[in-house]
Amino acid sequence: MSLPSNHLGEQNYNRAKASIRQTLAWYLPKTRESIELGLAIDPEITALQRVLEKLDQSLIRVAAFGLVSRGKSAVLNALVGQNILPTGATNGVTQAPRSILWQPSPKVQVELIDTPGLDEIAGAARAEMARRVAQQADLILFVVAGDITRTEYEALRDLRSHHKPIILVFNKIDLYPETDRREICQQLHKLNIAIAHNSSPERIDIPDQVFNTISDPLPDPLLPEDIVMVAAAPVPISVRIEALDGTVTETWEQLPPQIDELQQKILDLLNESGRSLLALNALVQARDLQNTIAEKIIDTTAHQAEALIWRYVQYKSAAVGLNPLAVLDVAGGFLADLALIRSLAKLYGLPITSYEAAKVWQKIIFSSGYLFLVEIAGNLFLGLGKGVALLGEGLGGITSYGSAAIVQGTVAGYGAYLVGKAAQTYLQQGCTWGELGANTVIQEIIAQLNPTSIVYRLQQESSITGK
Repeated sequence: MSLPSNHLGEQNYNRAKASIRQTLAWYLPKTRESIELGLAIDPEITALQRVLEKLDQSLIRVAAFGLVSRGKSAVLNALVGQNILPTGATNGVTQAPRSILWQPSPKVQVELIDTPGLDEIAGAARAEMARRVAQQADLILFVVAGDITRTEYEALRDLRSHHKPIILVFNKIDLYPETDRREICQQLHKLNIAIAHNSSPERIDIPDQVFNTISDPLPDPLLPEDIVMVAAAPVPISVRIEALDGTVTETWEQLPPQIDELQQKILDLLNESGRSLLALNALVQARDLQNTIAEKIIDTTAHQAEALIWRYVQYKSAAVGLNPLAVLDVAGGFLADLALIRSLAKLYGLPITSYEAAKVWQKIIFSSGYLFLVEIAGNLFLGLGKGVALLGEGLGGITSYGSAAIVQGTVAGYGAYLVGKAAQTYLQQGCTWGELGANTVIQEIIAQLNPTSIVYRLQQESSITGK
């Protein structure tokens, strides 16, 4: 079974797979070059392979989070239409993450992940569990059952840091009269306004029990349409039955769940951008894994890289210092820098072209500002000085030429060292840039999405866009 797809979604999906396959093709050979390096990056390589397998399965993962007794398990049971996950009146029925499959239509298959209450697990274990599950999820359901508390706000803020689409599920609405439901929803909407403007909730009439001040706003706050009201397991109602003989008895009748709005919200999201959502989340995971791999490669090859940079410092110093023509000084320095960048890329296992190396060099020049402008201007000035000295006669001309060459070689060598160190930083991003780089494909997918969709709004988050 697979998600419904359109041409654009299918294109995004295939580009995501191609990007991850390219990354594996680049880095797998590195594991065979060195036992130390192979052991270091093996967990990330394995994780990348799993991300690719998940893409091949076309399986959407939806994780439910919330505090204890908010009805997370009941919400997932209601979505499936069966009481598969255990529920109960006591706290802590769900002790560990558990998954069930939901197939709302022949072409859609979803894995629903139930999680323990975020307020009943020890801090470190809770954070690790939430991080692991949120990282795997394509969509998050955050379940509340009334006014949001400070603990829920902080948990929601932490989940937002994973940059996944979130639907806020207001459960147990059967316990509230219609007027109370509207008031709670209005308070949730006002809370989002306060978050967006980093303002005090008292100024917009939010009750003190929500929390006193907002000091740390949510990234990309939820919109009103991201809040859905449900009654996953309505409280049974008493039914009075009068028999023909006049005997009256009472029984309890279980009402059906009010879950249609949430089901439709999820299906609309999957129908609109499910394929792209799969691709985006896979690419975000892949990009983070690539960055970790690049960091480990750089750490493992630190001594080799340092020796390589110093070798090019010497090459550039000699080439620029001894060359008598000013124009060739600048051109020679540029070519030496490109060769250094390509050599570092080769050391890190990146098949970088001269064109891509030139783009990295340009980024380094622009980000470093006047330092490299001084080097280029100095090369021209000192190069002209060397030319004038050569025209001079006798020992004085040779001495002037030598002095200018030493100064110019020193400046050029220092420039090469700065280029090498800066290139290490840019190359640490590995293959996240380039035609099939994860960041490139992420930005292309987001640019194609419907601007009103919940997924599109992730473009505002810098760690998604890579800006």
